Amino acid sequence: MLRTFTLAAAAFAALSAAPALADGHAVDLTATGDVDAGERAFRQCQSCHVVQDPDGEVLAGRAAKTGPNLYGIVGRLSGAVEGFRYSDLTMAAGEAGMIYDEANFVAYVQDPTAHLQEVSGASGRSKMSYKVRKEEDAINLYAFLAQFSEIEGDS
Repeated sequence: MLRTFTLAAAAFAALSAAPALADGHAVDLTATGDVDAGERAFRQCQSCHVVQDPDGEVLAGRAAKTGPNLYGIVGRLSGAVEGFRYSDLTMAAGEAGMIYDEANFVAYVQDPTAHLQEVSGASGRSKMSYKVRKEEDAINLYAFLAQFSEIEGDS
C-alpha cells in the first residue's frame, strides 16, 4: 500500500509541472532521431507493445499487451501505466524518479536490466528481455514514440 502511494505521489509530482525534477530542473524531452526510421524499428516492439490512445484507438502495433502501452511514454515515470504489473526493479526505478527522456529511454531499451539497476540502485531483473542493438535504432524509436505524447513541446 505504501509503495503504491509513494509511486503515485512520485508520478503526480513528476508529471504535474511540465515535467520537472524535484530539484526544479525541467526534463528535456527533445527527440533527435528519425521518426520514419523509428517506425520501422517499432516492428520489433509490436509483438509485445501497443500504442493505444485514451480513446482506445490503436495508433501503432497490433494491440499486443505483453508489455505496457507505450502511448505517452515520453515524459512518463518508470512503472506508471495503471494496472500493468511491472517488475520490482522497474518500480524501484520509478520510485527513484526515472522519467523516460531520450537518454533514459535509449539506455533502457539497449539493456533494460542494467539501466534499471543503475538508476534505482536495486537488484533484480527487468521483464523486458529484448534489447535494441544499435543506439541509432533506439534514438529513432524514441522519436517515433515521442509523437504519441500529450506533453507540450515534445518531439
